[in-house]
Amino acid sequence: MREHGVAWVTGAPGLVAAVRSAKQFLTYVASGPFQYAVAEALRLPDAYFEEFRAGMRAKRDLLAAGLADAGFGVFVPTGTYFVTTDIRPLGETDGLAFCRTLPERAGVVAIPNAVFYDHRDAGAPFVRFAFCKRTEVLEEAVGRLKALAG
Repeated sequence: MREHGVAWVTGAPGLVAAVRSAKQFLTYVASGPFQYAVAEALRLPDAYFEEFRAGMRAKRDLLAAGLADAGFGVFVPTGTYFVTTDIRPLGETDGLAFCRTLPERAGVVAIPNAVFYDHRDAGAPFVRFAFCKRTEVLEEAVGRLKALAG
């Protein structure tokens, strides 16, 4: 049985009823276990979330500025923890190839955006970097990327 799409099952009425019940809970409440975590989070004071947002914004800004300084074209996000970049200013056009060699060249990992596109060529020159890291890790990554570009 799949979570999305059409599925069929045959069997004794009791077994079919059990499968139907399980599917209902899996399909419509797949995130049921997370509800306890959400309930806990909702009990936190507003100050926690304000501090969290400010911290993430500072990390985003640190990484985005560092990537721009390293020569990347940068798209500053407003609702994710990934900074998408354009690698063409670096003389690169193939994000997949760029990302495959980046760990060896700079000790940094990026994700090629082409894997999220129906038409991969459209996403080929874009790669993204996560900023949901410790500040020290981001500072080191920025330094390594600047050295790579320089």
